[in-house]
Amino acid sequence: MTKLKELEVVSEKRVQFVDITSRIREQVAGSGVGEGVAYIFVPHTTAAVTVNEGADPTVARDIMAALERLVPRDGDYRHGEGNSDAHIKASLMGSSLAVPVSGGNLVLGTWQGIFFCEFDGPRRRKVWVSIQASG
Repeated sequence: MTKLKELEVVSEKRVQFVDITSRIREQVAGSGVGEGVAYIFVPHTTAAVTVNEGADPTVARDIMAALERLVPRDGDYRHGEGNSDAHIKASLMGSSLAVPVSGGNLVLGTWQGIFFCEFDGPRRRKVWVSIQASG
């Protein structure tokens, strides 16, 4: 079992997907865990984390565009801070992931990457990572 690690993610735009795959791989490598699970958690209500295609950046752009169509920035919202769309998008995407670890490596598909999803940036954010050994 490893300690909870905190990573900082800096976004440069209001809505942005930041590839954090290599940073999570570093945490796995440094944990000494051969077989287990990497838990990734975003402690923010206007940000999320997801696994999706990491090879073609237009996929992230397409997801962001689809979310904007589903939940436009300017809608009939009551929340006073003006970022209700960000809260909804973060809820749709999710705040946590569990990714298998085998042979000391993340078990991801060929094209998969792990993305921090910013919906109310630019900001400095946290991602918490815990690598747990199985058995």
